Amino acid sequence: MKLDTVRLTGLIEVASGRRQAELCIKGCRLVNVFTGEIEENDLAIHDGLIAGLGDYDGQVIFRADGMFICPGFIDGHTHIESSLLSPENYCSAVMPWGTTCVVADPHEIANVLGLPGIRYFLECARTLPLDIFLNLPSCVPASPLETSGAVLRAVDLESLLPDENLLGLAEMMNFPGVVGAGAEVLDKLLLFQQRLVDGHCPGLTGMGLNAYIAAGIGSDHECTCAGEAAEKLARGMAVMIRQGSQSKDLEKLISVVNDSTWHRCMFVTDDVHPDDLVPKGHMNAIVNEAMALGMAPARAIAMASWTAANHFRLQRRGALAPGFVADFSLSPTLNPWNPVRVFKNGTEVARDGRMLASRDCRLTPSAPASPMRLDLIAGQQLLVPALETKMRVIEVLEGTLFTRKLLMAPKVENGFAVSDIERDLLKAAVYNRYTPGAKPALGFVHGLGLKEGALATSVAHDSHNIIAVGASDDDIIAAVCALKENGGGMAAARGGVVEILPLPIAGLMSSLAAPVVSEKLIKLKECAKQWGAKLDNPFMALSFLSLSVIPELKLTDLGLVDVSQFCHVPLFDVI
Repeated sequence: MKLDTVRLTGLIEVASGRRQAELCIKGCRLVNVFTGEIEENDLAIHDGLIAGLGDYDGQVIFRADGMFICPGFIDGHTHIESSLLSPENYCSAVMPWGTTCVVADPHEIANVLGLPGIRYFLECARTLPLDIFLNLPSCVPASPLETSGAVLRAVDLESLLPDENLLGLAEMMNFPGVVGAGAEVLDKLLLFQQRLVDGHCPGLTGMGLNAYIAAGIGSDHECTCAGEAAEKLARGMAVMIRQGSQSKDLEKLISVVNDSTWHRCMFVTDDVHPDDLVPKGHMNAIVNEAMALGMAPARAIAMASWTAANHFRLQRRGALAPGFVADFSLSPTLNPWNPVRVFKNGTEVARDGRMLASRDCRLTPSAPASPMRLDLIAGQQLLVPALETKMRVIEVLEGTLFTRKLLMAPKVENGFAVSDIERDLLKAAVYNRYTPGAKPALGFVHGLGLKEGALATSVAHDSHNIIAVGASDDDIIAAVCALKENGGGMAAARGGVVEILPLPIAGLMSSLAAPVVSEKLIKLKECAKQWGAKLDNPFMALSFLSLSVIPELKLTDLGLVDVSQFCHVPLFDVI
């Protein structure tokens, strides 16, 4: 952020008391993220910035009446697309909870649309009250083990630079490529060597971790145990403690946060669904969970504001101090933090859970379309000829992106392997939606629990082809056809009846408001539960079954992937 002479002069005059502030917050209890203390003070605000703390007067007086005030929350790593909301509706969903800034990775829309998808996000960032900074996606496609809608090389990313909303390179998921010094990976790392590079290296340790960090990668959000996080902190990484809709790592990692490490730890959501955003909140929800687990309130708030701002070099953000941007929320209680008033650049933007000012819809960029190039969707494509051996089966797990690989005997009918609901063995299919004429890849899943019906989604990380799992082939076909007709979305089908949440923006996002999207998603989850689904969020679990960079076994449009070997493996375990 750059200030001109006039603005800086005015700020200094107000801070020194020679000039009246535009706004003065009187009688607040301020959370000081630098000292960990709660200060009773007045807050002077001028020209969107905090001029000072002390005995000030203002043209406008806001009496806080003892409420607590803290810096605007900053989500240090998130995928806006995973909220299923357009950037505009995402803004309206998170700002009333006290979030004023996010560092987003447009990896999902980039895998579908390439550079036009990233430019759409950049255009949105210039028109929204929420500060949206982007780290450019490092792995499009995420791996050579799937088909995406685009391929982005270093030269493609360079075409977007410079832009004031671009910070660096987003999560480098291809950690084998980094450790192996792959040419394409090195091109991107060298391009961003003067900027921040975020990491993504689950389970990486020892010399491999040394090589990864030596390449210039400074953070990781994939730690799932305290030992892993401690090693990465000891080697100089910042650790992003993720607490989203699918991966919930806070309780497992909170023990690594201490007086020596807290300033290099931050809270992030990564992926959060609207049915969590609407009733529970955003970063404030993580802060409250951390406090419930015993973390001091000021430290929890600092890890949702100051540490992210400091790591990403977001000048004048993340604290309530002279010269900082006047982004903050007020809560009647410190624990829990319940934002009732939210200010952005010194102006109140949300109150009691709602945005205050409606925006001019003409400012919003036109939403991009969704490729959906499936030709034939037929039952014959779903036939799996059985072999006299066991199958490799994906076991889904609650609360994590990780899966397990199982070996199970198939249920055979007329020479074909079929779903076996008695053993919770369901057929899965991934349809390539970018290449006409491609046949679906087939596999089997254990752990979803469906007794009937089928679920399908075009939100299938990271290439976002269509993935479906079901107890019957007919229901799988019905769900997939519904997604094709609507440009993508999430669907539940049973006996010819289909419930759907359309996601026509790249097959990832809805143009509807968060409460409406949440309601539709809840209805889909209720259908799944009625049909026997075991998981709290089967659609979120389904969306990660194609993620070929998270162990152990996944299914992409090109077939089963053994992530530990980083290669395709056959469905049947033929020795």
